[in-house]
Amino acid sequence: MTLRLSPLDAEHRALGARMVEFGGWEMPIQYSGVLEEHRACRDDAVVFDVSHLGTVEVADRDAFAMLQWLLTNDLTRITPGRAQYTHLLDPGDAHVVDDIIVWWVSADRYFVMPNASNTSGLLDAMREGVVHVDAAVGFGDITASRAVLAVQGPNARERLAQVSAEAAAVERFDVREVGEWVVAGTGYTGEDGVEIHVEAHAAPALWQQLLAAGIAPAGLGARDTLRLEAGLPLHGHELGPGITPLQAGLGWVVAWDKGDFRGREPLQKERNAGIPRRLRGLAFAGRQPGREGAAVLRGGERVGAVTSGNFSPTLGHAVALAFVAPDIELGTELQVDVRGKVLDATVVKTRFLAR
Repeated sequence: MTLRLSPLDAEHRALGARMVEFGGWEMPIQYSGVLEEHRACRDDAVVFDVSHLGTVEVADRDAFAMLQWLLTNDLTRITPGRAQYTHLLDPGDAHVVDDIIVWWVSADRYFVMPNASNTSGLLDAMREGVVHVDAAVGFGDITASRAVLAVQGPNARERLAQVSAEAAAVERFDVREVGEWVVAGTGYTGEDGVEIHVEAHAAPALWQQLLAAGIAPAGLGARDTLRLEAGLPLHGHELGPGITPLQAGLGWVVAWDKGDFRGREPLQKERNAGIPRRLRGLAFAGRQPGREGAAVLRGGERVGAVTSGNFSPTLGHAVALAFVAPDIELGTELQVDVRGKVLDATVVKTRFLAR
């Protein structure tokens, strides 16, 4: 398979980035090192190339009706110039096909942002949505024509202001057109910051300006440890086949009062019956975490499995996310079997690090 390349591929290689395959793309996993990049985001400001995310542009007066049926959240809760986190569900069993950010750019224009490998599935679902609402809605995949840069950290806005004061002023979950950029106050680190949607040809120059402003480059390795500390789900781990929003503790993205939506019926059945498992946080005393797939035990009996785990550079000990039996409450003492070594863990909130 030929891997797709970011418009910033040459920039990453010039910095000596370690490149890896991710969702069909070749992307930087680290530059100076995951721990250093992680700490730079928590203490100062970093920039991630997240061009592997998809962008489907939807531009039509009937787009609202189509997206309102297609996705779980309620677009009436926001207005043009705002962004919203939402889910696309499977109509058969209500598992999360993808978690998505919708940027409502202007009155009849939206950027729908799926995860790396899920754009084609989203396009198929949109075609279904067009039939369902019986309207002619124009949409298309514009991923190849742009780059997306995420500037994150407590000093992100101050440093970004050296490049564009207007972009730096875009508030959390706001969306603004800044010249040829579209900027949203979104991110995936638990820190403040923005994401910048920029035309592919202009991306290298913007990247260089951001570095010149003292914003350090960071790779997908740090992005993963940062999102884990913040308790943010990763598709393929905490979301995906067999996992519903209710099991993942994300019922707040489901707008039950808006009417019908794709996957509502099977999700309603689970809601009525009760979830078979729930996502919980696990805190370990030491540095060794339970990794994906490790069994979670209570009194020697398996009660779940780890979905993501790592050492938390900020907290100084290991943390993990795991699906466990629904009756397991916060504060419960459990064990995690890591290749025959049993580690003690305490059930905590999934948001390990509050900002």
